[in-house]
Amino acid sequence: MKILGIETSCDETGVAIYDDKQGLIANQLYSQIKLHADYGGVVPELASRDHIRKTVPLIQAALKQANLTASDIDGVAYTAGPGLIGALMVGASVGRSLAYAWGVPAVAVHHMEGHLLAPMLEDNPPAFPFVALLVSGGHTQLIKVTGIGEYALLGESIDDAAGEAFDKTAKLLGLDYPGGAKLSKLAEQGNTSRFHFPRPMTDRPGLDFSFSGLKTAAANTINLQKQDLDEQTKADIARAFEDALVDTLLIKSRRALDQTGFNRLVIAGGVSANKTLRSKLAQLMAERKGQVYYPRLEFCTDNGAMIAYAGMIHLKASQFADLAIEVKPRWPLSEL
Repeated sequence: MKILGIETSCDETGVAIYDDKQGLIANQLYSQIKLHADYGGVVPELASRDHIRKTVPLIQAALKQANLTASDIDGVAYTAGPGLIGALMVGASVGRSLAYAWGVPAVAVHHMEGHLLAPMLEDNPPAFPFVALLVSGGHTQLIKVTGIGEYALLGESIDDAAGEAFDKTAKLLGLDYPGGAKLSKLAEQGNTSRFHFPRPMTDRPGLDFSFSGLKTAAANTINLQKQDLDEQTKADIARAFEDALVDTLLIKSRRALDQTGFNRLVIAGGVSANKTLRSKLAQLMAERKGQVYYPRLEFCTDNGAMIAYAGMIHLKASQFADLAIEVKPRWPLSEL
């Protein structure tokens, strides 16, 4: 059984084909970073227009990569939310229309479930149950996962997501968009003891996050140092910011593991590519004699492979979309 997956929730157009026997057999991705760089962030209308231009050519490229034709496809999965409504509508319209034209089922996939299941694409996938830390530009969530579709929200950000805080702080430091990865690279040269930022909401019980205050602390420090904001000072601020954010994620993840009693941790989403975060979580799980799981770097950011895999799971469970094309810009994972 083979399924085509389409991801168009934000600023990456991803198309992939997953075979339930062979695994991932095609993966195509186009990033809109250059398109949005001049604006310092994603422009929704431009994102939608670019998805219109790129989705069908990427589908054709994926079929060619897998040496398949439309008649070989058993289902079409597409991201139905959450995300930018215009961008979602492009993928959903193309995906649902193709499924109708090809006479195969369509599957509407939750974007965050795709991220949560991305480590299942690896050779050593996690077994259930586990705690999932989903960290991206739009979401920061801790999820209790006991099986496919069995997701309980433990905590989430009440304001900025972790990736959003990374990008906004990077912009304050004068780094080009998207700045999160550039900030982390700069932090490698930073002095760990020069600046210290708060670890938000770690002095109280609970598993929710807040990163707006951390961003403000960084902004105030940058403003105080503006007369002497050389490259080393920028690196020192970047290091203090990254350490504070990573420590916060670490503390909350430890609490979630304690609360659930689980010894497996999955981390996914764009921020899961952060080297410092990976290192500290690996150390945490080693101390607990548990295991931590990540998707490979190419599957940390938005991609069609995770949508194709999640779509295959739902296809086998006969969970199909009807003919109406419906997307959900806001869609709690707990509703699945």
